[in-house]
Amino acid sequence: MRSLIRPRRTATVLTGALTALGLSLGTAAADTVPAEFGTDYHDPVTAAPAISTPHTKSCSVTIAQAQFKDFTPYTGTYTPPTGCGTPGRWSKVVLRMDGSVKGRQYDRLGYLDIGGVQVFRTSTPEPSQDGINWSVEKDVTEYEKTLSSAQSVDMLIGNVVNDTYTGVLDVKVTLTFYAPEPGRTPSAPDRVIPLSDGDSVTTGASLTTPRNSTRILAEVYATGSGGGCEEFWYSVVTPSASYSCEGGDDGPYREVRVSIDGKVAGIASPYPNVWTGGWSPYLWSVIPAPHAFDVRPLEFDLTPFAGLLNDGRAHKVDVSVAGVPSGQTGWSAPTNILVWQDAHKSVVTGAVTSYRKADPEVNNTYTDGSLRHLVTAGKDRLKVTGYLDTSHGRVTTTVERTVTSAIDHQWTPDENTDDQTGTWTDDQTVTTNGHVSRTDRTYTLDGRATIDATNRLRVIMSVTDRAHLGATRIDDTYQGDATFTLGVAREDRHAVATTSERYRLRAPGACYDHTLATEQGVLTKDARGC
Repeated sequence: MRSLIRPRRTATVLTGALTALGLSLGTAAADTVPAEFGTDYHDPVTAAPAISTPHTKSCSVTIAQAQFKDFTPYTGTYTPPTGCGTPGRWSKVVLRMDGSVKGRQYDRLGYLDIGGVQVFRTSTPEPSQDGINWSVEKDVTEYEKTLSSAQSVDMLIGNVVNDTYTGVLDVKVTLTFYAPEPGRTPSAPDRVIPLSDGDSVTTGASLTTPRNSTRILAEVYATGSGGGCEEFWYSVVTPSASYSCEGGDDGPYREVRVSIDGKVAGIASPYPNVWTGGWSPYLWSVIPAPHAFDVRPLEFDLTPFAGLLNDGRAHKVDVSVAGVPSGQTGWSAPTNILVWQDAHKSVVTGAVTSYRKADPEVNNTYTDGSLRHLVTAGKDRLKVTGYLDTSHGRVTTTVERTVTSAIDHQWTPDENTDDQTGTWTDDQTVTTNGHVSRTDRTYTLDGRATIDATNRLRVIMSVTDRAHLGATRIDDTYQGDATFTLGVAREDRHAVATTSERYRLRAPGACYDHTLATEQGVLTKDARGC
């Protein structure tokens, strides 16, 4: 059944139209909501803010257009546009992917590489029988130096199409370039160095940076995926516990690490991504979990190691996921290295002056019985200081990062009751010649699943992404409650679901507050505060 609130349209179009009119949708009348899901429902929407763009001349380029029905990648060539300023000095570059799919299909993971640099990682919605359209946008200005010249394009959303899974993923990707704004100071990196291709985990990559590097970041698109237990890594248990997803001695503790020449140079908590088929597909039929369609890379500030990396030699870089049992797969972690250079000095020297890193503190407590119970607590710290003798004097950088995990998992022996909560924190302080910059992130997941005597699966789920980025505070919270009958044809599932998302942002001079709600695939609320 189509939404009776208004014609179906993509999230980006809706946001732009409502903003232009200064309007928001209120709650729909009760009689517009069907008793259960039908063969059609609202296109995917998100409460996250649209990307702000400057009021300068813009040019758009289509870089990929394909129908993904197997594991054949799309390949093509990108050429920078003319007429929107000097290539590589745009004020903003925005990537947009538009997609459509109908029939029956699982969620699928995909990526887009330009010149070998992974600029976009995504998953897909699961379609209704009558079909859906969706879109997602991403600010890709940080890759403008890569985009300043002709490059190869590689894109893949691996898919399986057969008599059962009929959904062909039809997608189009464009880049829109905005001419420079007067007085704009470029902030994008001077070089972006890819260390891996497509879905790979970076292992043993050779990195040679420019010898005048003054700031170095690694960004890692780390995702547990593939349909196995590592897709639900926060649910795995220790060998002593009895559960369908068994892990190693660290249980569900996971930590993403970047190492240089065998030494850990950066740590991060992975985000507990939930794809649109996770737990219950009816939870995500309209509102996806945070970052499901635009996977946010983890960032690692490697600047204290710049003096080492500036020696002109190749260095070995590894990305690993601590906690994964040896030899087990299930993670993708393609990696880019972002480099800022000294415009007035060809060689910048320096060194690491202080390094503190111990093994993670991980504790698992398991209790057996009619209700099995695993409690996991983990913590890790890294503190590194290094200096660089730049053209404007000595610059000393200290990066201190602390990550924690707290997971409480309870289940019955038959797993017909399976409840868990998880909280992860990732706090980083970067001090550069006395100037302090803080980034504090908190992720939570609260999932409660039951299967009753009539084989009805009910899942109540909450997922949050909270951040303090200096003076900016962000709170993105999703909540859902979905029920359907297992083991029957789609038309006999009698699925029902209520879901909502509220995205709030507070910053000096800025306020954003957007709430969405759905019932049985119908958008029932689209309201804005501030």
